[in-house]
Amino acid sequence: MSNSAYYEAAEPALTAARAAVARQVAAHGSWQISDLVDEAGQQYVDLVVEGGGVHGIALVGYVYVLEQLGVRFLRLGGTSAGAINAMLMAAAGPVATPKTDWLLAQLSAVDLQSFVDGDEDARDFIRTVLEKGGLLRYVWTGAQVLDNLREDLGLNPGIVLHEWLRALLDERGIRSLADLQRRRTLTVADGLRYRDGTPYAPAEPLRVAVVAADVTTESKVVFPEMADLYYIDPATVHPADFVRASLSIPGFYWPYRIEDLPRAGEPGGADWLARTGYGGPVPASVLLADGGILSNFPIDLFHRHFRVPACPTFGIKLGPDRTVPNHIEKFTHLVADVFSAARHGHDNDFITHNPDYRHLVSYADTSRFNWLDFNLDEPTKLALFVAGAEAAARFVAAFDWASYKEVRRQLIRAYQAADGASAGA
Repeated sequence: MSNSAYYEAAEPALTAARAAVARQVAAHGSWQISDLVDEAGQQYVDLVVEGGGVHGIALVGYVYVLEQLGVRFLRLGGTSAGAINAMLMAAAGPVATPKTDWLLAQLSAVDLQSFVDGDEDARDFIRTVLEKGGLLRYVWTGAQVLDNLREDLGLNPGIVLHEWLRALLDERGIRSLADLQRRRTLTVADGLRYRDGTPYAPAEPLRVAVVAADVTTESKVVFPEMADLYYIDPATVHPADFVRASLSIPGFYWPYRIEDLPRAGEPGGADWLARTGYGGPVPASVLLADGGILSNFPIDLFHRHFRVPACPTFGIKLGPDRTVPNHIEKFTHLVADVFSAARHGHDNDFITHNPDYRHLVSYADTSRFNWLDFNLDEPTKLALFVAGAEAAARFVAAFDWASYKEVRRQLIRAYQAADGASAGA
């Protein structure tokens, strides 16, 4: 299916978003969502995207609507499927250029079923789970994959997905972390500035942050910024490796192994302790699992309590807001909801205790689609894209940049007052 079919399906959402912008311009003389702009009038925000398996196509629909409104993205973060989107957006081109055409062409054209690259027993068991087969079928197909889980610690190697990512990044000239950092470095010539005219050209490359779980040391890992703990020469590591680590869905994919860690066998010391909380000897190798088991929607990646940001961090979640309780009637429901609680608990807690982030988060309702069903047909891909576009349109209609900054100012005063009271106690 061509990109034009997706754009045509999303046209009602885009029309609604443009109408919301027009209302803002009529009421206030302009539409502002950030204090960082470029010479063409494009506005810049940070973006964090949630993991969600095949639901990731919805993330492209969300980005599409915002790009059509002149929004561009600086720092990018995500977990699992969100890590794929974040890394591909970072690698696709300079920050001022739209990314949707290339992203959508890759994600809509690939045969997602090819990412289920285990043997026939593994594929048969996955079909049983997706089709909600009977007890006898579960027992039979489950018995056939016991050796897969025992020997490989998962059903699918993840090699096809990993190589697909490597090829896409290679196509964009990103073959190492050093390449990515060059792509993500801004200069004054790029033309970004604050609204007062001051150039915006940070000394460090714009962050790309993907979350993985180091189950060997029980550490939350953010790549590539923590790559020096795990690789002797981080600059040479292919960024696709970081993403593969982030999307190692437990049981579904083999965990990602990193061998020959720097200082293996020696005490980790202050560096490991400060950055991971782990205080033991550095292991010779580690296994990394899907970052979603710790933080599936790492909206706190770019958060700073004591500063009103020059640009907001938008976030897009896959699934409805928590307004309906789970109904648990079977053991399979319990297992699924325990995993879901583990994926979402930390991030829900962060948003609860930082309510300003509710102003920034959109929800694309993908709940009617199974996030592990890699056998998507074209109408389903189209529906996911439209769900993301509709989420963006609802967000544009509700977000008020000036009000959000005032909320942040009030929170800063509250934090400062609380710190002062604590110091005087």
